[in-house]
Amino acid sequence: MRIIVISVVTTGMLLIGLVMVLILWKKKQKKGSILKRSADNSCKKEYPELQLFDFDRTQSTLLDWPKRYHIINGIARGLLYLHQDSRLRIIHRDLKASNILLDNNMNPKISDFGLARSFGENQTEDNTNRVVGTYGYMSPEYAIDGLYSIKSDVFSFGVLVIEIVSGSRNRGFYHPDHNLNLLGHAWGLFTEGRSCELITETIEESCNLPEVLRSIHVGLLCVQCHPNDRPSMLSVVLMLCGEAKLPQPKQPGFFTDRALLEASSSSRKNTSCSVNDSMITILEAR
Repeated sequence: MRIIVISVVTTGMLLIGLVMVLILWKKKQKKGSILKRSADNSCKKEYPELQLFDFDRTQSTLLDWPKRYHIINGIARGLLYLHQDSRLRIIHRDLKASNILLDNNMNPKISDFGLARSFGENQTEDNTNRVVGTYGYMSPEYAIDGLYSIKSDVFSFGVLVIEIVSGSRNRGFYHPDHNLNLLGHAWGLFTEGRSCELITETIEESCNLPEVLRSIHVGLLCVQCHPNDRPSMLSVVLMLCGEAKLPQPKQPGFFTDRALLEASSSSRKNTSCSVNDSMITILEAR
């Protein structure tokens, strides 16, 4: 009887101990979650989104050309690190204005790696049946065929460059003389030798015209339709900082007349699409 009593007491003490450990662990987890949310909120306050400045008429004047050029180069160097210098090659897959945060000195920080994928040492591309990203920034091969690579991020970077220079969004862009998106508009001006007309009026007084025109040129090289035609981020960084003659860009992806693009998109078969203002998900039948 004595042995049985001692066993029951010992088992009870163990159960109480386990319960106490579980309670303390849950409290620690809850505290950590609160601290993480607090840190995320403080990060958003300390680092406002590029989108808030670039597309808001009241705040866009804070971004003169030297600041915008600094941001463009900073994003390029950040992508170069992800693609080449980090331990794993990282494809962001959702590079856009709202995922670029700015500190008090306007240094850009690439954020939101929720859709990012890492590649092995010898891997150059991958594909998926579930395409997730932001409409207006996705490369053609990713949006249509689910193929993504470092050149997918290069395309998104090119869109960002054109947006930063013009102060307009690629998605929802409107021009009274045509039905093209921002990339088509930039391409048309470039082929006609009128790229200076793309520059937003808020930086006209502060802009270094050769730098701006070179940035537009590099941006168009990045958004070329075929991924093999697009430069690597190392080449982009060198082109932005250098003065060597740049190659002529080919036609950009998704520059087609919007009405024709929508008609073509609606005729696709065996495809289920879910689209809102910021994200697009395409599920392809196997």
